[in-house]
Amino acid sequence: MKLDNMFKKTKYSTLKRNDYKTESVRPEVPEGLLKKCNKCGAAIIAEDAKKDGYICPKCGGYFRMHAYRRIEFVADEGTFEEWDKGLETKNPLDYKGYIEKLSNLKEKTGLDEAVITGRAKIDGADTVIGVCDGRFLMASMGEVVGEKIARAVERATKEQLPVILFACSGGARMQEGITSLMQMAKTSAALKRHSDAGLLYISVLTDPTTGGVTASFAMLGDIILAEPKALIGFAGPRVIEQTIGQKLPKGFQRSEFLKEHGFIDGIVERKDLKETLAKILKLHADSRYSTETIQEILNKDENTDENKAKAGSDFWKAADGLTAWDRVMLSRMQDRPVGSDYIECLFTDFIELHGDRLFKDDRAVIGGVARFHGIPVTVIVQAKGTNTKENIERNFGMPSPEGYRKALRLMKQAEKFRRPIICFVDTPGAFCGIEAEERGQGEAIARNIYEMSDLKTPVLSVIIGEGGSGGALAMATADEVWMLENSVYSILSPEGFASILWKDSSKAKEAAEVMRLTAKDLYEIGIVEKVFDEPQDFKAENLKQVTDSMETEIIRFLTEYMAKNDQELTSHRYMRFRRM
Repeated sequence: MKLDNMFKKTKYSTLKRNDYKTESVRPEVPEGLLKKCNKCGAAIIAEDAKKDGYICPKCGGYFRMHAYRRIEFVADEGTFEEWDKGLETKNPLDYKGYIEKLSNLKEKTGLDEAVITGRAKIDGADTVIGVCDGRFLMASMGEVVGEKIARAVERATKEQLPVILFACSGGARMQEGITSLMQMAKTSAALKRHSDAGLLYISVLTDPTTGGVTASFAMLGDIILAEPKALIGFAGPRVIEQTIGQKLPKGFQRSEFLKEHGFIDGIVERKDLKETLAKILKLHADSRYSTETIQEILNKDENTDENKAKAGSDFWKAADGLTAWDRVMLSRMQDRPVGSDYIECLFTDFIELHGDRLFKDDRAVIGGVARFHGIPVTVIVQAKGTNTKENIERNFGMPSPEGYRKALRLMKQAEKFRRPIICFVDTPGAFCGIEAEERGQGEAIARNIYEMSDLKTPVLSVIIGEGGSGGALAMATADEVWMLENSVYSILSPEGFASILWKDSSKAKEAAEVMRLTAKDLYEIGIVEKVFDEPQDFKAENLKQVTDSMETEIIRFLTEYMAKNDQELTSHRYMRFRRM
């Protein structure tokens, strides 16, 4: 529903019945008067919807926002400085009536073109912002739209500023033909240079985002957010239905559909958008702390509690009587703390980022950006559930290829922004299934190991439960690998080991004893660097007994490894595995 029509001062009685039959002419509401919402049919008061962020107070449906109102909604008051006004739109096809239509739109909307660009502050953070306005030829991307976006991104690159672009578009502008198509390449190329300069780009997708805009700048964000239920796709739903001759499923091409399929990081309600953007901007700004600042922060916190437990070779409980199989069972306990518990206990300001940008958001892997003692870090965990329902949703902690590709995407993002990576490993193994093989499980694991070996940022992995085979190694190719006392790390499960070598999976207990899979075994042969004591009856309620000592060691790790340059980091990691 178009906001300009929805909230325009006009006489309701002047509308004709035929006006309701076209998409370009929507029901218009005099301010303060009742009107029927096009989404739910309820009678609403225009002023109430405006005060509620241009959202229907009855159904919660989102109306489209004018560009300047969008900027007012997210930018600090009085901070927006508009750039590149007055660029002249040409008519490369000499398309009849095009210039006249543009002139009429300029007069009607008060806009020069379909996008507004400039500089603003969001909660005090400087950023370059661009906002598409659907009132102007459905914000289709012609030469001037592409030029304004490219210029804004180029200036952001020069001034070392992040970019936020709000997409709302029907796609390429038909009236400008191939010139419009070239704007896809131009805007994408400008964003590549911005990215290569180590700068942040946030894309915010609103209703609708389609066509050539979707296939260019809209889907290239380091972080891609969307408003609820926004239409997002390359081909429009009507075109798809006409092409394939089928009715599309409910919710197809909506924000929720894209999140499920791994193409966006999150869906943010309009009321939360400024706060979310401010939080992301601040985290990324702090990722650019100097080495000296980082060392100062960490040194201040190091060894602040002399009573914290120490990790290392002196942790072993004397004569605890546990067998290797006992520890396997403890690593699998239903009430054992899971990855999300460690995120909550060790980090602040966590923002979860979703999807592999290829196929799916695998819920067996949770990843995102957080702070550890004020230092921005990327955190990735293999996630088991805390009950049967959650375990089913998270596939019992067995990642699919999409989970490993999501983890790698976030690791490469961390490398770009010089954020250290902290992984928590807890998986029986990578998911074995037809669909996993169809989508390249082996390749996904291999790619993670390959790329992690040369990441130019510190990588720490902690095995908190089961460390099953390559499914664990794909998140444990790190500078250091730590284990909890009753976690295990092995070539495969004891059941699998016994089945393959002895043709009898019932001999899993015996297999566990010969596999050298316990933390004690692996510490002694140099596979892991640290082992942490566990309390008896280890649960989320007493997790802090473990994370206290872990916290001290993470400070030590970051202090040491963030002082290394790229060559020192990658050489150390290579030699760590080369010695094994």
